[in-house]
Amino acid sequence: MSRTTLIHAGWILPMADEPLVLRDHVLVLKDAHIEAIVTAEQAQTIVADETLHLPQHVLMPGLVNLHGHSAMTLLRGLADDLALMDWLNNHIWPAEGKHVSDAFVHDGSVLAMAEMLLGGTTTINDMYFYHGAVARAGLKAGMRTFVGCSILEFPTNYAQNSAQYIEKSLAEAQEFTGEELVQFVWAPHAPYTVSDDTFRTVVDLADKHDWLIHCHIHETAFEVESSVSEHGKRPLARLDGLGVLNPRLIAAHMVHTNVEEVALAAERGISVAHNPASNMKLASGCAPIQAMLDAGVNVGLGTDGAASNNKLDMFADMRLGALIAKGFSQNPTDVKAYDVLKMATINGAKALHLGDKIGSLEAGKQADMIAVDLSAIATQPVFDPISHLVYAADRNQVSHVWVNGEAVVQNRVLTRLDQAEILANAEAWQRKIVAA
Repeated sequence: MSRTTLIHAGWILPMADEPLVLRDHVLVLKDAHIEAIVTAEQAQTIVADETLHLPQHVLMPGLVNLHGHSAMTLLRGLADDLALMDWLNNHIWPAEGKHVSDAFVHDGSVLAMAEMLLGGTTTINDMYFYHGAVARAGLKAGMRTFVGCSILEFPTNYAQNSAQYIEKSLAEAQEFTGEELVQFVWAPHAPYTVSDDTFRTVVDLADKHDWLIHCHIHETAFEVESSVSEHGKRPLARLDGLGVLNPRLIAAHMVHTNVEEVALAAERGISVAHNPASNMKLASGCAPIQAMLDAGVNVGLGTDGAASNNKLDMFADMRLGALIAKGFSQNPTDVKAYDVLKMATINGAKALHLGDKIGSLEAGKQADMIAVDLSAIATQPVFDPISHLVYAADRNQVSHVWVNGEAVVQNRVLTRLDQAEILANAEAWQRKIVAA
């Protein structure tokens, strides 16, 4: 039976092309979709099953985390203050070799999704192993989940070689055919861990199965220098020659890019997942985000994994993304508050080829949205809710979260997930990891 809910909000932020804030408007939610946004006066004539009054709240699209490794929440704080290759080779990969399993990935992903939903993130573009476990976690949490199927040339607990990673990914994807909230994505790890032949295969398979491609690219100066030494060209040029640079590609990081590479990214229509907190913590550098935006590159925002961030907090990454861009360029007008809000919402949706379904509040779109309470002392007075969302608010002010029209967080409480169970599982994994 169809159900209509009226949500009266102090401010509605539709995320139009230009900044627009609607005061004293009402969103009409019908089942999984947004039916309309009307004035409070117009809403008086609408018959509803439920009416929700949020007079001190901003109602806005749910946040899209464009790059993450959800299961790595179980490794949060295990290895800090290290450079990327030291962190990977000497700490993270050895720990994963001891512990990563279907159960590890499921429990770690549920923990991550609980954290993300409570912080207003409604979509995660993930990259890890045991893909069925990630998908099951997403369905359990009620979160829109893009399951990134990691591909490497070397063995892990999950597979022995690139052919086996691909074979297992296709097999696991079959189980979730038709699930509205789950999509599978090819995730060749990085240019330094994937061969030319494998990249060519991934491009062909992406076309065949209509999957996106998600890859770490130009994350560190070392990666770029190694590529020049080994292949005689920088990673982006190598990948372009292999056909990887196309509108299906989501390039995570893209820190060490020059003017020509920014222009190439725009020309090829790729999307970039900017990860400011992880980039800063691993000392990878500052991506030239304003230059990308100026060139017309679609830039979204990601947290990366909790082992390198160490929190899955899109509000923190929005603030940091705006601030470091200004500090990097010494231009306070770079990456404005609304720019970074677009990166966290509609740009992320476009990168996932869902710009016609989510990422903005418009009639006919699926209702992935959040309410942010600005009544706190730290967000008073409210001259400009756009400014507050980026520079003053934090994730703890998210009060309500809807995914596909379902309220998965109500008054800061998860409706689908058992918090006590999640915490007990996290503690149990901590004991196992410490014991090992």
